[in-house]
Amino acid sequence: MWHYVNAVIFKTGLLPINGIKIILLRWFGAKIGKDVTIKPCVNIKYPWFLTIGNHTWVGENVWIDSLVMITIGSNVCLSQGALLLTGSHNYKKSTFDLITGSLVLEDGVWIGANAIVNQGITIGSHAVLTSGSVATKNLDAYAVYQGNPAVRVRSRTIS
Repeated sequence: MWHYVNAVIFKTGLLPINGIKIILLRWFGAKIGKDVTIKPCVNIKYPWFLTIGNHTWVGENVWIDSLVMITIGSNVCLSQGALLLTGSHNYKKSTFDLITGSLVLEDGVWIGANAIVNQGITIGSHAVLTSGSVATKNLDAYAVYQGNPAVRVRSRTIS
């Protein structure tokens, strides 16, 4: 059933009403905080593996590939086209076994446009992954990361 709801309501811009999206996500098992915004054309694999804190923004064309648990804190921004990936494949095996790892985005994190967060990653509080960057390891709190693979380029100071 979720597959059809996701295709008709979330992955398209046919129903841009945020409140209905939040209700549907909760019906399918997601834990969603208050004042969460989910923009059009967002793809969510399995909402029952999704927790989102308060005041979080999910931009257009974000893909939340929740094969296993994804925990997104409060005051998080997922910019347009960001990918949160919980699965990959073991290319070293002829059976190409599925590899999964949960994701944690702590409070205040900003994932830039078209950035990718790979499986098994924790992004520390208020860290930034800049546009087009790829997180392949945990990111420290209050730091800015850039590149592929993402490397720390500076501290993040909030005034």
